[in-house]
Amino acid sequence: MKLNELSDNPGARHARKRVGRGMGSGLGKTSGKGHKGQKARSGVSIKGFEGGQMPLYRRLPKRGFKNLFARDYVEVTLGRLQAAVDAKRLDPKKTVDVEAMRAAGLFKKPGRDGVRLLGNGELTAKLDLKVAGATKSAAAAVEKAGGTLTVDAPAEKTEKQDQD
Repeated sequence: MKLNELSDNPGARHARKRVGRGMGSGLGKTSGKGHKGQKARSGVSIKGFEGGQMPLYRRLPKRGFKNLFARDYVEVTLGRLQAAVDAKRLDPKKTVDVEAMRAAGLFKKPGRDGVRLLGNGELTAKLDLKVAGATKSAAAAVEKAGGTLTVDAPAEKTEKQDQD
């Protein structure tokens, strides 16, 4: 087989419609748009228009809101930490912080406010953890396994930071 012998499956590619190319093409004169009116013109902007009736998106009530002060954490469970230790992606002798977890492949991008440790799963390795937040059950499990947990809570947001 040669490069010049390669071809697509029959019927896999369709020729595009060439509108306005004469009456014999079947799409000449008005190019399939009918006669006059807003839809025959370019720049039609009637998506959502309901003939003067109040459109659906305005009839429905507004729902919810976006909390400006919400914290953005990456959540890591004890079970995933233990799995990373078992797979030798995390070294239990060193301090396990955001960079170490990221290098171990526990997450791709850290959250704006850091990593929060959740108590799901079981931890048997003795780890020295440094995270931005942890649940009570996670903290208890780390202490029970003989490790230490340092919680560096992120600084409180100010109005100036919100505007940036």
